[in-house]
Amino acid sequence: MPGLYFEEFSVGQQFDHPIRRTVTEADNVLITTMTHNPAALHLDAEYMKNTEFGQPIVNSCLTLGLMVGISVNDTTHGTTVANLGWDEVRFPKPVFHGDTLRIETEVIEVRESRSRPDNGIVVFEHRAFNQHGELVGICRRSALMLKKPA
Repeated sequence: MPGLYFEEFSVGQQFDHPIRRTVTEADNVLITTMTHNPAALHLDAEYMKNTEFGQPIVNSCLTLGLMVGISVNDTTHGTTVANLGWDEVRFPKPVFHGDTLRIETEVIEVRESRSRPDNGIVVFEHRAFNQHGELVGICRRSALMLKKPA
């Protein structure tokens, strides 16, 4: 199990996740249609030719999912009880088909759970960068984590 237990996290801890992911048109169409999002900015290349972007923009749900998903193996795989929420989700630049994303994670808070003595809460800040080093996504995720078995 590669995930870390609550006690193994510390504020300021950094993870530069080795997995990179090139986003494809198929990825974008699949998540957009699966979530019933009919927005032309994700699905209509002809429409998007006449916009400031000139091409479809990748659905931000995919960017968010990759920010969290790519981080899991190094941080919480097998040690998460539950995700408690995502806060301050931002997408400062668009993601396009063919962009390759890399993810960084920083632990910004570690605290005991008041209601669950066998668990603790860790707040992560996940950051996504494209192949040009531009920040394309950022979010804070609160996770309820297992403590080490006694």
